[in-house]
Amino acid sequence: MPHRPFLRAWAAAAFALFPGLAALPAAAREDAFKIGLILPMTGQQASTGRQIEAAARLWMAQNGDTVAGRKVRLIVRDDTSLPDVTRRLAQELVVNEKVDVLAGMGITPSAMVTAPLATQSKTPLVVMAAATSGITEASPYVVRSSFTLPQVSVALADWAPRNGIRKVVTLVSDYAPGIDAEKFFSQRLLSHGGQVTEALRVPLRGPDFAPFLQKVRDARPDALFVFVPSGAGAAVMKQFLERGLDKAGIRLIATGDVTDDDQLNGMGDGALGVISSHHYSAAHPSPLNKKFVLAFEKANPGLRPNFMAVGGYDGMRMIYEALKSTRGAGGGDALLAAMKGQVFESPRGPVYIDAQTRDIVQNVYLRRVERVNGQLYNVEFDTIEGVKDPGKSR
Repeated sequence: MPHRPFLRAWAAAAFALFPGLAALPAAAREDAFKIGLILPMTGQQASTGRQIEAAARLWMAQNGDTVAGRKVRLIVRDDTSLPDVTRRLAQELVVNEKVDVLAGMGITPSAMVTAPLATQSKTPLVVMAAATSGITEASPYVVRSSFTLPQVSVALADWAPRNGIRKVVTLVSDYAPGIDAEKFFSQRLLSHGGQVTEALRVPLRGPDFAPFLQKVRDARPDALFVFVPSGAGAAVMKQFLERGLDKAGIRLIATGDVTDDDQLNGMGDGALGVISSHHYSAAHPSPLNKKFVLAFEKANPGLRPNFMAVGGYDGMRMIYEALKSTRGAGGGDALLAAMKGQVFESPRGPVYIDAQTRDIVQNVYLRRVERVNGQLYNVEFDTIEGVKDPGKSR
């Protein structure tokens, strides 16, 4: 598979930095059941950490901090989105804190450097944010509660040619999730007779979108397809409008990271009408989601839950249900087995954890930015049900 050389390289580097971990004893744990939540709480992806921690704490507030007789303790660590920091924190949590589960992982490189540690210590790693397809192939102990970029990208590539969009420029952040989005969107669009005239990749750190957007304006495609990580969407939208791409007749279509619920109101009327595809919107009309949004906003004034929040909320549910299934005994292999195959109703809709891939199977929604009761929301207008990760379906 195309991901394997990349994964082997990550694994080799990480094993070298974890001497002796393979021989960690299966020592008796403290009575508390510990979840080590590693997130970017500061830096460029700080909004990801803020959303996931808030959702994890909301789950605990709603469901208690004792499961099957075990007190649950959440240990939050800030990795500032730097993989070297993630690796050190994960090692400390496993060796010193003896956590039962690792979780979080704001970006793909953080998940990749943690995966070998999860394997060696037999600690389940619940990926609540990072969205590269190949992450679950990096360790048999990885389970995902977020999404993958191929899942949400292909839906938009199906929609575009049916709606007069055939000539597209792609613009993605230059790291694994962006490359996934570019690849799977482009392949699907080409299969429908569309054309990708240029593929632009923007540096992940300190991106300046302006020169890339000028290239797009000069190319005059029907649309610009964009993926950027959570927190960067507002900058793309601002510069898209400043460069006058909308006035030049170029449509903006994107994965839901760009029209992030957490930032959408701040984007202003220029965001109205933008079409995106994603697995969660704060405007999802189910009764369960309405309750979730109300509870989240009450617990976190001024903060609207986004797709990162639902990844954290559902990840905590998966952990709690697994601990219940083991009757409080825990144990890495038993917890992992209990997470595989879980089926439940999420605020995002029905989900299923594929027992073979350990990836989430979920609905993907096509959405349009609209003003509802004076606020901007991603309003769903179509549903693609039960989408598996296309990166693993071949």
